[in-house]
Amino acid sequence: MDQIAKLKAIPMLAGIPEEDLEALSALLTERRFSAGENIVTEGEDGEDMFVLTEGAVDVIKHTVFGDTFVVATLDDSMHSVFGEMAVIDRDKRSSTVRARTDCTALSIDRQSFDRFCTDHPLCGVKLLRLISVNLVRNIRKENDNLKQVYQALIEEIEAD
Repeated sequence: MDQIAKLKAIPMLAGIPEEDLEALSALLTERRFSAGENIVTEGEDGEDMFVLTEGAVDVIKHTVFGDTFVVATLDDSMHSVFGEMAVIDRDKRSSTVRARTDCTALSIDRQSFDRFCTDHPLCGVKLLRLISVNLVRNIRKENDNLKQVYQALIEEIEAD
């Protein structure tokens, strides 16, 4: 499947004009990762956003004690985007994304993303919406996690 077809498969990009998809495709780099390979690493600088096109990845976080845990598993059927915060700000990576299987992703760096959004505002809005949906979903999940931790803490205090 070529890059244009892969982009058309992403629901948020389905209505984007062909010429915009071609321009976006020209800025994307197809990258392959082996199972077990870190695609991004928590705490490192990041410049690239990824769209998973084949395979599956684990999103991994570190606790304050240095333990790791999988917060999500993403696969190509989900049209998953990760590393998206890197095209929004210049902070460190917030999690590690490790290839669960051999996988392929399309990547774009911050500078190319900014240029594309300026030159192709309709598609840029669609991409920013996709990123926003991803970020909102993550915030909601973290809010649920905080509620569970808070509830466990209250139960522990009340049990004493």
